[in-house]
Amino acid sequence: METNTQVKRTPFYNKHVEAHAKILPFAGYEMPITYSGVIEEHECVRQRAGLFDVSHMGEFILRGPHALDLIQKTTSNDASKLIDGKVQYSCFPNRQGGIVDDLLVYRIKEDQYMLVVNASNIEKDWNWLKENDEWNVEMEDISERTALLALQGPKAVDILKKLTQTDVASMAYYTFERGSLNDTPNVLISATGYTGAGGFELYFDQSQASKIWDAIMEAGNEFGLQPAGLAARDTLRLEMGFCLYGNDINDNTSPIEAGLGWITKFTKEFINKDALLNQKTEGVKQKLVAFELVDKGVPRKDYLIYNSEGSEIGIVTSGTMSPSTKKAIGMGYVLSEYSKLESDIYVAVRDKKLKAVVVKLPFYKQPA
Repeated sequence: METNTQVKRTPFYNKHVEAHAKILPFAGYEMPITYSGVIEEHECVRQRAGLFDVSHMGEFILRGPHALDLIQKTTSNDASKLIDGKVQYSCFPNRQGGIVDDLLVYRIKEDQYMLVVNASNIEKDWNWLKENDEWNVEMEDISERTALLALQGPKAVDILKKLTQTDVASMAYYTFERGSLNDTPNVLISATGYTGAGGFELYFDQSQASKIWDAIMEAGNEFGLQPAGLAARDTLRLEMGFCLYGNDINDNTSPIEAGLGWITKFTKEFINKDALLNQKTEGVKQKLVAFELVDKGVPRKDYLIYNSEGSEIGIVTSGTMSPSTKKAIGMGYVLSEYSKLESDIYVAVRDKKLKAVVVKLPFYKQPA
């Protein structure tokens, strides 16, 4: 893979310009941060539907009789449980106890998988797979030619039903099907997303990008669909307690510390299994917790966390004012003895230590 320091544009760049998006560099791409404003876009996704351009994400195809072997070796979850049309959340453990990246594993068919990785880690992940490939698995990086849209929100089903014959209303969470979308064949329709609002992620050839964007926006007009940027994507995922690579997980945080034991399956062999099993058995020094501020203020990444005696016990990894709950929320690592629910902790905001309480995820629960 070639290293390209030039900032790239997704195939929807002109659509963002036309919609007067605020565009800034993100993970090597010029990406829309907001259109009408983060709170309006956030609430639109929760109540109706929003359309996100996430074409900066990376996609790898792995093929052949040993494709699963490579996935099993390099990921923490058990991909042997997948059947055709199923998706799995997983991570790449490194050999030092940290995480190379988190990812989605799609089983296209027997001996063929798609891995979806974070934009900032495409080259890093590719090299990690190559480095650990003892079988010479056929790998193809399709990131550059793949467009990806996330249609998220309670009205996403109604919008897609106008555009496809695929029975999207019956699709279970973390499953996918291939189908036509607005006369474009071979669209991978995935019942996944990063918002907790329900919806779909749509993978297709970037040559169809403009056509599909326009069709979705037109179909969603009657349902109040709006384009949404990365700022709303971040507040939506934080309300659900979804980890963001580079914030809540990284090369130095283990899946056990991050509360990702549920995607760490010790029934198989994988990189750094023994060290992670030891962490699970013996316990860890720090844990990722969710918290709400009791005192007035907003927590932000890298703010320090203290105990009631004024001793430093951790650091904030993500924080915001939650548009849905109207509370100041955050996640961060604290010493394990302060990780129990309802523990009092203190977040340093400027020159004050603001009281916060450890709470259970998610911060936001969908109304029944």
